Amino acid sequence: MNTSTYWCAVDLENCFILFRSLKSLIFARLEMAAGKYQESYSSRFPNCKYQVFLSFRGEDTRKNFTDHLYTALVQAGIHTFRDDNEIRRGENIDFELQKAIQESKISIIVFSKDYASSRWCLDELVMIMERKRNVDCIVLPVFYDVDPSQVGRQTRSFSAAFVEHEKSFNKEMERVNGWRIALKEVADLAGMVLGDG
Repeated sequence: MNTSTYWCAVDLENCFILFRSLKSLIFARLEMAAGKYQESYSSRFPNCKYQVFLSFRGEDTRKNFTDHLYTALVQAGIHTFRDDNEIRRGENIDFELQKAIQESKISIIVFSKDYASSRWCLDELVMIMERKRNVDCIVLPVFYDVDPSQVGRQTRSFSAAFVEHEKSFNKEMERVNGWRIALKEVADLAGMVLGDG
């Protein structure tokens, strides 16, 4: 087995582990929405277009783990937002992401080594955590080849990313602090820790 085949198999295995857990969680929530709790559930999520919003660092996981996860969710009939499939050319990306987060029942955040280097990812995370605080939607962090403590304490690659952010956004330190707070909050949520090998 060559190296690329091995890593693809590892990603698929991790994806299936996560998907089995997600499937039961998502379907339980969807059944609750369709069943006797429909009124209270739909009042909590009145304008939900998507069942799942995927947040991830494209360069890290788009062509492997996240792609496998997205495919598994869609094949299971779970309407999932992924930026490259749902945002059309010419649309305002920031507005469309914010709208999709507001219209999703569940957010899955795939934390990878370079997640924190993207201001887009961090802005998404802040929006997701604000929605969780205001609507109590479901947020499931997936720690893909990173430890939750690295995310919460901003160590290793997360620390290096924040050194750069503090230089680039030195006039927007409130924004940078908002990113730090969101990372600390999400790291304390029950999630899944997956390695890439």
